[in-house]
Parts: sequence; structure tokens; C-alpha cells
Amino acid sequence: MARIPPEAQAALESGRLAHIVTLNPDGSPQISCVWVGVEDGEIVIGSLPRNQKVRNIERDSRVVLSLETGRMGNHGLAEYLVVRGRARVVPGGAPELLQRLAHVYMGPGVKFPPMPNPPPGYQIRIEPGRFSGNGPWDE
Repeated sequence: MARIPPEAQAALESGRLAHIVTLNPDGSPQISCVWVGVEDGEIVIGSLPRNQKVRNIERDSRVVLSLETGRMGNHGLAEYLVVRGRARVVPGGAPELLQRLAHVYMGPGVKFPPMPNPPPGYQIRIEPGRFSGNGPWDE
């Protein structure tokens, strides 16, 4: 597992929407827009349903995550981060994770998920392997 560079961690915790790419059973890409955070050196995503990205990761752990930082990088190009890694699905804990991420993405004091007694859901935990893109993390 690659250590998350401080600049990449700041981007991952900035409240910018990310895109995760997983692999469908036929090998085609599946992409989802997600909230992300960092815990214990891993990138974390919450999912209440056992949706396609969760099923894909249960079958094939390879993922790619990307996000734009909203800043200008080298040569006047938009700065963006790409993380390649391996993910695993951890049952439960999604409502608590989503609540923490909601404070970053939606603001303090918000309640999320907006339902009583949400299902336990799933945590997606990504062990980063390689960082690239346009920014200070580019290898």
C-alpha cells in the first residue's frame, strides 16, 4: 500500500466530488460519483445499497478514483488527482461514515442519510497503489 502524500490527502478531504471506476463482470468500466474521505491511510466511501460498484468490488478489487481539485496546476492546466488501487467492501458502518462525510460535503449540522434507521450499508476501503494526474502528487 502506498502512503497517501499530504497534498493528495488534502485533495481527498477537500469536499470535491470524486469518480470511482470499477469493473463490470464483462470487463467494461462502471463509474460512480462519490463522496470520499481518508481513514487509517485508506480512502473511504460509503454506500447504503449493495449497488453495482459494491458488487463489482466484491468480485474484482481493482479500482481507479479521480477528482478535480478546482485549482490550476502546472502549465495553467486544471489540477486533478488519479488514484489506482485495490478496494475491499466492509459490511456495515455506512450511515456513520456518510454522516461524517456529509459535514464536509453538505456543511455542519446536516443529518445524512435523511431517513430514520438507515440500513447498515457498506464501506468501500481503497488501499492506494499509485498516485498520478496533474498536481504535486504526480509520479
